[in-house]
Amino acid sequence: MKKKKVMIVDDQFISRELFEMYIKASEEYEVIYSIESAAFADVFVMRNKIDLVLMDILMNDGSNGLDAAVKIKKNSPGTKIIAVTSMPEHSWIEEAKKIGIESFWYKETSKEKILDVMNRTMEGESVYPEQTPEVRLGNALSTEFTRRELEVLRYMTTGVSNSSIAQKLGISENTVKNHIRHMMEKTGCKNRTELAIKARVSGIVISME
Repeated sequence: MKKKKVMIVDDQFISRELFEMYIKASEEYEVIYSIESAAFADVFVMRNKIDLVLMDILMNDGSNGLDAAVKIKKNSPGTKIIAVTSMPEHSWIEEAKKIGIESFWYKETSKEKILDVMNRTMEGESVYPEQTPEVRLGNALSTEFTRRELEVLRYMTTGVSNSSIAQKLGISENTVKNHIRHMMEKTGCKNRTELAIKARVSGIVISME
């Protein structure tokens, strides 16, 4: 039986080693490339006609798997992609679907094994979690925030002003302040800076601008 060719794109050495171990133990797949940056992932795919890519989203070198996936889908539409991450950023699932990424898998919290997701994906199924992992931010859980609050919070982690956030989201500055006040009440954070720092550390929102 001809094995399906897999490329691993992940900046974490341990993650790459684990993926390689699982794949080598299978009879259906073989690892062609295992790389730590998404910067030139599309080039690797075109060189070898990869069947499946396990694509981490956020890389230490500033590259990200979502941008790489866009290029892969444009140049090699037959290649299937599984986005893999440990970060609970809620917008990534929606963005992955828009790009056409077939499946999405959380490293630490998914109940399904990665090989099961790989098999289902290669059989033509799209495997996505029902929701992002639940994390705590101060006194609140991530599920307690509204979508708009998370959008405001994402911009806050970049250090921009309330007026800049208002302009980017097309809302008034007073509305931004109200969202921040509500989030501080929910989390118990004493000020805007504490809220932004805790949000960034938790991974509840991640800006890739």
